[in-house]
Amino acid sequence: MKVKHQADTARKWRSAIRRAELHLSEDLPPLFFLTDPERTPDPVSVAKALPPGSGIIYRHFGRPDRFETAHGLVNAAQQIHGSLLIAADPVLANHVGADGVHWPEARLTESRAWRGRFRIQTASAHSRRAIWKAHLAMMDAVFVSSVFPSASPSAGHPMGPARLRQLCQTAALPIYGLGGITGTNAMRIADHVGLASVSSATTFNGR
Repeated sequence: MKVKHQADTARKWRSAIRRAELHLSEDLPPLFFLTDPERTPDPVSVAKALPPGSGIIYRHFGRPDRFETAHGLVNAAQQIHGSLLIAADPVLANHVGADGVHWPEARLTESRAWRGRFRIQTASAHSRRAIWKAHLAMMDAVFVSSVFPSASPSAGHPMGPARLRQLCQTAALPIYGLGGITGTNAMRIADHVGLASVSSATTFNGR
């Protein structure tokens, strides 16, 4: 029964990913896996099992093994023909040859110094105004959270699919939904946004 449930979850993920691909450019992955030292302690293994063409955002939070892990994630991204972004660390991204940088909303102004030096730059945004600022900063996409109830300690009150859809209608750049997204609910937002997940990453391929 457990195996059947996992296979069903993976099937739902794949359907949602295909739906998201329809409205995103070829440069943007339909799915991003965001690492977390506590919730995904072995991010390289998770990354290698992602669907082909997926994106990875490495959030190291200053860990001493960040260079080793970043190199491992570069190799994993190559294996799945995906993209690797380093969160809040353009120096590390440049050092390991990552595809780009993901910027926290509070550090968006720093992206100006790195404009044009990476293939992809994205940012977090927690309001309509922040989404507009990301557009002015020439970000390729923004990550908006939380969409659904999430176990993340930093998750705010979930906005729900309807509110997320409203943000998409006025946004001048692509949006990724983050927070509580699973194989069960991903299809509810896949027509409007890219998909992003942390703890649900191990279910993408039915593991």
